[in-house]
Amino acid sequence: MDVLEEVVRLRRAGQKCALATIVQANGSIPSYTSAKLLVREDGSIAGTIGGGCVEAEVWTAAREVMECGKPRRLNFSLGQDAAYDNGLICGGQLEVFIEPIEPQPRAFIFGAGHISKSLCQVASLIGFATTVVDDRESFANRERFPVADDVVAGEYEEIFPKLEINSSSYLIIVTRGHRDDMRILRWAVTTPARYVAMIGSKRKVIGVVRELEKEGMPAESFLRVSAPMGLDIGAQSPEEIAVSVAAEMIAVRRNSESAWRALSKSLHAGDEVRALSK
Repeated sequence: MDVLEEVVRLRRAGQKCALATIVQANGSIPSYTSAKLLVREDGSIAGTIGGGCVEAEVWTAAREVMECGKPRRLNFSLGQDAAYDNGLICGGQLEVFIEPIEPQPRAFIFGAGHISKSLCQVASLIGFATTVVDDRESFANRERFPVADDVVAGEYEEIFPKLEINSSSYLIIVTRGHRDDMRILRWAVTTPARYVAMIGSKRKVIGVVRELEKEGMPAESFLRVSAPMGLDIGAQSPEEIAVSVAAEMIAVRRNSESAWRALSKSLHAGDEVRALSK
C-alpha cells in the first residue's frame, strides 16, 4: 500500500491519522531515512520504519499525537541496550518525526441565500471543502456557487441520509425560514458534526429550541449549537456575517485557547440554554 495515497484517502474520508517518518539516521539501522509508518485512528498501520520495539514505541506516540494534534520527535539509539534485544541491535541512531494528519474539514451550508454565498467563499479561502444544500434549484446551482465543492438541490429530509457527516463536519443553518431551520437543526444535533450553527435572533433561537423540546428533544442536545451563530463583532452585511461565522469555525477547528467564547453570540455558550424550558 502506498502510504501517501492512504493519507489522502483517510483525509477525504474524514478520518484522523498520524504519519511517522525517519528524518535522520546515523550508522546501521533496520530501515532507511524517509521510511514512513502510518497509524490510523483505529490503531491499524500501513508502511514500516523497521519493526521491533522502535516501531511499537512510535505507534504509541502516534496515538498520542492524533489525540493532542501536536507533532513529536523521538530519538533512538540502537546499541546494546536490553530494550533492543529483539533484533534491533544495529549500533546506529535514528530520529523519527511524527505529525498529526487532520482530515480536511467540510462546511455543509444549508440555505443558498446571500449569507451562504459569502460564507461559501470565505470558508473555501480558509481551507474548508464546501457543500451548499437548498430545496430550490433556482438557488442551489453552480452559477450562484462557482467555488463550492458540491451543490445539492432537493428536499432536506431526502438529502440528509446522503451526506457523510463526521467529526470534521461543520453544519451551518441559514435557510430562508424558521420552519426549515428547525427541520435541519432537529437532524443536525443527532450527528457527530464538530460544529453546528444556526442564524437568527435570540428570540428566534429560543423559539426553535422550545418547539423541539416540546417534541421530546432534551435541552442538552442544543448545548453544542452556536445560535445565534458567529462572533459578536458588530457584523451587519452578509459578507461581515460570513467573516464572523468563519472566525468561530476557525476557533473550533484550531481548539483555540483564547477567550473567543466570550465573543460568541450563542445562547448556548453559557448557562442560558438550561433556562429555556423553565
